[in-house]
Amino acid sequence: MLTKNTIIIGISGASASGKSLLANTIVNELGSSQVVVISEDSYYKDHSNIPLEERAQINYDHPNSLDHELLLQHLIQLQQGKSIEVPIYNHAMHVREKETRTIGQHAIIVLEGILLFVEKELRQLMDIRIFMETALDICLIRRLKRDMKERARSLDAVLKQYEETVRPMYLQFIEPSKRYADIIVPRGGGNRIAIDMIKAKMRELLGTRFKTEDIENKEI
Repeated sequence: MLTKNTIIIGISGASASGKSLLANTIVNELGSSQVVVISEDSYYKDHSNIPLEERAQINYDHPNSLDHELLLQHLIQLQQGKSIEVPIYNHAMHVREKETRTIGQHAIIVLEGILLFVEKELRQLMDIRIFMETALDICLIRRLKRDMKERARSLDAVLKQYEETVRPMYLQFIEPSKRYADIIVPRGGGNRIAIDMIKAKMRELLGTRFKTEDIENKEI
């Protein structure tokens, strides 16, 4: 039986729309060990069995590129109060590292990723669904800066991937999934009003959780 005390908040949107910034800003400002961020990127499938040149040609913006089955399994385990080993993904080499990240015993899981709302089973686990609505030209500029600096990509490679897969997959999968969102956040992850509203809701959820635990403990 799944515990009702673990809250899962999903943040989706285009690549470089501000999902990670929003998630980490909220968690850092809450300052609670009860809240943790998990990135959907960690669940890219491992392709260490094929040459790097072939790995680079994979469509990483299609739902099939992600191990959503493992992510779903991990979220259910977290709801059951268990700990999980989150994969660590190397974007430069397109493989999973041998090391993992241990996560467990958190009241709120903030899950961020581009394709989170595409899978019905994942959506159903989320208590709140947030969609980042950022202009695609802004997303492209951010992606260029990020991929060239952090992921060792060339300008031509980033633009080629954006034209061939990133933008088409956004239009095919990500943008249509916006209809499943409870909250739509414009202007990226620095939207101060949105941040404060979401933080307030999370504090409310945390407070409800602790009150429920106190009642249960007294009854025991």
